Amino acid sequence: MKSPPQSPDDQDSGKSNGKKINSSPDGEADLSGRLDDLGSRIQKKQKENEKHLERDTSSKSQGVAQALRLSSEFVAGIAVGAGFGYAIDTVAGTSPWGMIVFLFLGFGAGVLNAMRSAGLIAKSNLHIRADIDKKRDN
Repeated sequence: MKSPPQSPDDQDSGKSNGKKINSSPDGEADLSGRLDDLGSRIQKKQKENEKHLERDTSSKSQGVAQALRLSSEFVAGIAVGAGFGYAIDTVAGTSPWGMIVFLFLGFGAGVLNAMRSAGLIAKSNLHIRADIDKKRDN
């Protein structure tokens, strides 16, 4: 069986698996335009992904920084309380009661400082009240 003769248009464009492939200059320009469009969309998505990664990284580092700050304030409160208790026990000879009492006071101060730093408790307004009282006296 013979295949039907091809027209000049069919010879220029070629055939692949029964599908017509357009290799004319207009088809190449269309393909090139679509390829450029795809490239620009990929670059745009990559830039958006990089921005998201930067945000995630900065938010993680901020969280770690805040956790370290809160834990150091808590530990510092306990350490200062224990130090005062040890000093009082050494000077007054009340061992271990000064250490026990000031260790608990340091624990309370550490918890209070950590909660203030986290923003769960408002900072003290005593200095504002003192300013108001001074203004009343004048």
